[in-house]
Amino acid sequence: MVSVGVNGFSCADQSESRIQGTGPTLPPGLPGLFNGSAAPPTRTGFCGRDGEGRGRRAAGGMNAVCGGAARTLRVPGRHGYAAEFSPYLPGRLACAAAQHYGIAGCGTLLILDPNESGLRLFRSFDWSDGLFDVTWSENNEHVLVTCSGDGSLQLWDTARAAGPLQVYKEHTQEVYSVDWSQTRGEQLVVSGSWDRTVKLWDPTVGKSLCTFRGHENVIYSTIWSPHIPGCFASASGDQTLRIWDVKAAGVRIVIPAHQAEILSCDWCKYNENLLVTGAVDCSLRGWDLRNVRQPVFELLGHTYAVRRVKFSPFHASVLASCSYDFTVRVFLQSLLILSRQNIDLVSKIKMYIKVYSKRCHFPPSISSAFLFYSVLYSVGN
Repeated sequence: MVSVGVNGFSCADQSESRIQGTGPTLPPGLPGLFNGSAAPPTRTGFCGRDGEGRGRRAAGGMNAVCGGAARTLRVPGRHGYAAEFSPYLPGRLACAAAQHYGIAGCGTLLILDPNESGLRLFRSFDWSDGLFDVTWSENNEHVLVTCSGDGSLQLWDTARAAGPLQVYKEHTQEVYSVDWSQTRGEQLVVSGSWDRTVKLWDPTVGKSLCTFRGHENVIYSTIWSPHIPGCFASASGDQTLRIWDVKAAGVRIVIPAHQAEILSCDWCKYNENLLVTGAVDCSLRGWDLRNVRQPVFELLGHTYAVRRVKFSPFHASVLASCSYDFTVRVFLQSLLILSRQNIDLVSKIKMYIKVYSKRCHFPPSISSAFLFYSVLYSVGN
């Protein structure tokens, strides 16, 4: 059962022996929309460098979105893998879910809206295999992309109660990550797969534009830089964080970030050089691209693999993580963002500040994201 909580937490239950030590053993688990015939809708926030990308949102309105209380919607027979808030419609949430923890069965894309009593199901879309990630379009408030265990990506229109507008099928194994480019100058999608490749897509074209190779194990996370056009990061089971350049069609930086599988990475919204990784070794590490010889900080406290990490779009020194230890944790530390002049003076910062943690008793198919107005969200069983 998917349990989506706003201003609250939900998790899931599974044998801890399967998620300790060596990494997760479970599988991961148009034309009219893009031709510019209509003016793009007004976004609700997310401005990065020069007003582009996903960065800081407009202030105010927290109570209008969240009501100051936890809101929950339970969907029997589905287990949540990822959730993303719409960059256009306040409070609208997309959740990618799968049956049987993604091992077998179909998947469902849930579109949710807040109401006075909780969360309302606006629309749902079924797919023949589990859905593992979701990303919203940056130029159309109705469009989003999901990725699936059958190696495909699906383009959906939430304004239509129908099947996908388009299906992109080139990966040969599960696609575990998908992200829409975050700057207005480009409308591209990047996907990361268990076939060890990253693919670049133009949503208006039925085939990939480029395939990036180099990882030596499954790819768990791919995410665009909110500051640098044509630049994205990937995290893999080969224990590396890699920075890619679309124009050069290759990798620019390879960082041996952990001595364990890396399950997630994210860019800081306030510093174009700073990223964070989360790994099976239970730690989060920060990396400055100007000096990658060692992490600029390390966050400890989780007792099992870190499943997802996310920098806050509202506060430069706040980030969150969720883990197979059934906790969601928020880290607060001003030293997370280091100035250029003192970056070389810091060898390693070990920090652990547990602001919020709640134990649950369901399987750990959870992911975390920062919501509108500094509210934390998690999705799981």
